[in-house]
Amino acid sequence: MTAARKLDWLETSPTRTAMTMAWVDQVNEGLPLRAAERLSDAIAPLDAAFKYRLVPKATYARRRANDAPLSKEEGERVVRLARLWAFATEVWGGAEAARRFMLEPHMLLDGKTPVDVALSGELGGKLVEEVLGRLVYGSAA
Repeated sequence: MTAARKLDWLETSPTRTAMTMAWVDQVNEGLPLRAAERLSDAIAPLDAAFKYRLVPKATYARRRANDAPLSKEEGERVVRLARLWAFATEVWGGAEAARRFMLEPHMLLDGKTPVDVALSGELGGKLVEEVLGRLVYGSAA
């Protein structure tokens, strides 16, 4: 599978229901480093260091130098955050409002940012997804 094909899911705004076995295969094969870069550019376009929250700086430099793909763990982190980013842009109706939601502390997350909670692991990602779902149905502040 080509690197361009592996990035299609980032271009088509993955949603909670768009998960397929192809995503699982792509993550297992290793997403290209560009996936982390694209997602970082979307969520935090003014923060050049945001990508290091997805891939540690030293690891990022090694992967860049060797044109190496992301590890399975890194790929899962990117996919988790990409899905939440897509959901947030749907809920908030655009990137700017979604960015504010993702990067500002939220009271339903004990004052932590949705990005921090999502990057803490799969359970954190589920919690952020739940908050977004509650926002859609009007039961969250």
